[in-house]
Amino acid sequence: MEDLARHRIRGLRLARGWSLEALASRCHMSTSTLSRIETGHRRIALDQLVALARALDATLDQLLEPPSDEDVVIRPESHSRPGMTMWMLSREGAVGGATVAKIRLAAEPPPADQELKVHPGWEWLTVLSGTLRLQLGERVMLIEPGQAAEFTTMTPHALHAHGGPVEMLIIFDREGERAHLHPRT
Repeated sequence: MEDLARHRIRGLRLARGWSLEALASRCHMSTSTLSRIETGHRRIALDQLVALARALDATLDQLLEPPSDEDVVIRPESHSRPGMTMWMLSREGAVGGATVAKIRLAAEPPPADQELKVHPGWEWLTVLSGTLRLQLGERVMLIEPGQAAEFTTMTPHALHAHGGPVEMLIIFDREGERAHLHPRT
């Protein structure tokens, strides 16, 4: 556990662009003590760990929590409805409130009387395969593989496959998740 804390302390320090001297001064210890802690040549005392966590704007849990596969590997199950299959790629309540999903849309032409959706929030998507027909109000755009789109969902919008099935990754903010994944009954 101590080795894990050492790696996380060093990683957080480097991620912030801080030198050993900068972090040592923030937690009121000598540079040589901090260097020996990071390299494993000195044990970390609890008071030092608390000071380091504060200086790095981290919690003790973040420095000490052992890694596990449960926080890394997501094994998505598909959820289907006519014309669409969705795989959730992030956990419910994900960090930052964003929800990531992979979606496959069947090749179906948009209905002539299609009602465009409007709801608070933002969506971001990128097309993996096929061509996506994105309608934003009166505008219609064709999004090809490798291209991305970002738009406010207060603009009336609809997504359809164009000329064949389409697969995409989509990110919803909290409002988008509510509208698409938890519609009112």
